[in-house]
Amino acid sequence: MFTKSTIAIISCVILLVSCQKDPNLVTTTSPVGNPIVVAPVAPPSAASDSTMLMGNPSNASLSVSDITNYLLKEIYYSVSYNSVAGIPNWVSWHLCSSDLGPVSRQNSFSSNNALPSGWYQVSSSSYTGSGFDRGHMCPSADRTTSLDANNSTFFMTNIVPQAPRNNQITWASLENYCRDSLVGVQGKELYIIAGTYGEGGTATSGGTPEINIDNGRVKVPAYIWKVIVVLSNGSNDLSRVVNNTRVISVVLPNNNDVDTDWRTYRTSVNDIETLTSYDLLSNVSTTIQNTIEARVDNQ
Repeated sequence: MFTKSTIAIISCVILLVSCQKDPNLVTTTSPVGNPIVVAPVAPPSAASDSTMLMGNPSNASLSVSDITNYLLKEIYYSVSYNSVAGIPNWVSWHLCSSDLGPVSRQNSFSSNNALPSGWYQVSSSSYTGSGFDRGHMCPSADRTTSLDANNSTFFMTNIVPQAPRNNQITWASLENYCRDSLVGVQGKELYIIAGTYGEGGTATSGGTPEINIDNGRVKVPAYIWKVIVVLSNGSNDLSRVVNNTRVISVVLPNNNDVDTDWRTYRTSVNDIETLTSYDLLSNVSTTIQNTIEARVDNQ
């Protein structure tokens, strides 16, 4: 028979046991062992395929004194920027299937803070009321794997005043052909250089050419050009540029009367080099350049 003191002791033991949690349900904020350090998620410091593999057409430099030919080495493309004109001279990038993903167009037009201090910052509002589109050199749709990639194409250093019909129909058709047919269907990888030449474009059919917008701070180019080097998917890309490599070159007038078919404006790399004084495929061997730069694509 239990005494009162014995019963009290047993009651205390039961109470203590009942207050313990199931060890499988215990939660804690205390670290167990050494902390795990996780690297921050960030875009790559450099593209897997160099955006300037084919060369630096104008020998653009990183010197802040090079105000009309300043090199901006973006992660997703490279730019020769003309701060006097407020537009790029040229933009160079690589395009393959891994550049295409689920991210939608961001429309995040913004000034580029990477420009040297004191340089005029072209903004989205610089184009407001001008009649010209904010025309991409490296297209938004070529950079859809991440928000960072797509947003990068909306820096105003990648944008030129472009006639609406030119931008939305003819130029867009060529961009779609590169992305959808060459990369998407044929599985190619491309090296693309796009740029501007001259002064004076028209935003309306039959309109008087406009030399500049934004109170003279942004030049309106007379022509928009593009060179596309087409390669099968692979590695050591520069060494795979050979005499029969397909190269598509076009020069489009920057006006609203432009033909809707970009093929109408095919020309040779040599012709664009004569127009611009650039050396567009300077990293390709001279003997191969002599062949592929003289040829006008007809495929």
